[in-house]
Amino acid sequence: MDNQEKIRLFEETPVPRAVMTMVIPTIMSSLVMVIYNLADTYFVGMLNDPVQNAAVTLASPVLLAFNAVNNLFGVGTSSMMSRALGQKDYATVRRSSALGFYCALFSGILFSVLFTAFRRPLLVVLGADPVTAGATGEYLKWTVTFGAAPAILNVVQAYLVRSEGSALHASIGTMSGCLLNIVLDPIFILPWGLGLGAAGAGLATFLSNCFACLYFFVLLFVKRKNTYISIRPSMLRQAKWFVFAGICGVGIPSAIQNLLNVTSMTVLNNFTSVFGSDAVAAMGIAQKINMVPMYIAMGLSQGIMPLVSYSYGSGNGKRLKSVVAFSGRIALAFLLAATACYYFGADFLISMFMKNESIIGYGGRFLHGMCLALPFMGVDFLAVGIFQACGLGGKALAFAVLRKIVLEIPALYIWNLVLPLYGLAYAQATAEAVLCVAAIVVLYRLFRQMEQRGSPAPQNPL
Repeated sequence: MDNQEKIRLFEETPVPRAVMTMVIPTIMSSLVMVIYNLADTYFVGMLNDPVQNAAVTLASPVLLAFNAVNNLFGVGTSSMMSRALGQKDYATVRRSSALGFYCALFSGILFSVLFTAFRRPLLVVLGADPVTAGATGEYLKWTVTFGAAPAILNVVQAYLVRSEGSALHASIGTMSGCLLNIVLDPIFILPWGLGLGAAGAGLATFLSNCFACLYFFVLLFVKRKNTYISIRPSMLRQAKWFVFAGICGVGIPSAIQNLLNVTSMTVLNNFTSVFGSDAVAAMGIAQKINMVPMYIAMGLSQGIMPLVSYSYGSGNGKRLKSVVAFSGRIALAFLLAATACYYFGADFLISMFMKNESIIGYGGRFLHGMCLALPFMGVDFLAVGIFQACGLGGKALAFAVLRKIVLEIPALYIWNLVLPLYGLAYAQATAEAVLCVAAIVVLYRLFRQMEQRGSPAPQNPL
């Protein structure tokens, strides 16, 4: 897709077709990422060792923390680039992409150094005990000590490529790494292969992320004459202050949102770990299963972000509203169907990952509560995606704080008192239901303001 075709996609292509062009590859990428996440749980679960499975669950908050960096320099840079494209400011697009890339690279290296330095106390904070600490530490050695930089660059480069309309290439890059991980997992984890257990899952993840990064490097080199993306170091010297401010204005609230997700997950794991490794393993399996429709909803909201950003930057409020309305109908219909399937098939789904009656009993009840959040999450993800795409970082930050600090974390404490252990699974649904009402109200007011002034006003002076 050359530059003129990208512009036509943003400006002239009918909304349903434009949305599907951006969303289908992104959702496919999200699905493969879900399968990749499930692969670790599935193949480690084949060992029938709750300690190994608990290790993958306890490590999840650290890997989730990658998303804070991904969103800071992925979502923030992507939003800045697409809004600049809408204003035909191509110099800012190039400067933004270079700044986002090198900030992500530096952050990945720093993440590895800090984790390695504070590894022991961090394992305690994550909820690991003497039984699970060894396996958890080995998994994190590969995924974080060695793997933080490629894991972060992989996702950030996908955001950069997607920001100018190349959703298919972004998805191919992401999926290539995920598929390689799925192939390597059984070889590295299971006894008939290298037999490394949870550590093998970490090693497979590290190698697959390196492969995905290589794909993006080759892609940018081959497409260098037909892309506005630049990762030349010389562009850093040309970067203006407002470019960095524009990236951070969207990226920082998004990063804080993910750090709050890490905090919430850590609190949840600590509550669960009191009930033993079976409960922790079951909670991890239920979370991974619940991620399938959740990632699809996230893929949809991320897929339309370049369309929303471009329409906002160019002042086309009517097209922006049409994109959001069409996407919202698709998301809600799918998530309602997924909730019904998960609620009535919970035990069967858990049993697919581990043939252990105790874990199936725990996991089925956990999934009953978790799946109730899905329809509300679809609306919430869409709202936050719109805020990020339009550069409305303040609203995105307010929703992040409301979701985790005001609603979900207190709900974990309250539900655990009302219904010990099993009540934890209902905390997210409680938070998302309240947040959904707030999202509808805020989006309604936002669209009314757009109509009253005729078109949205860019938030950053490009």
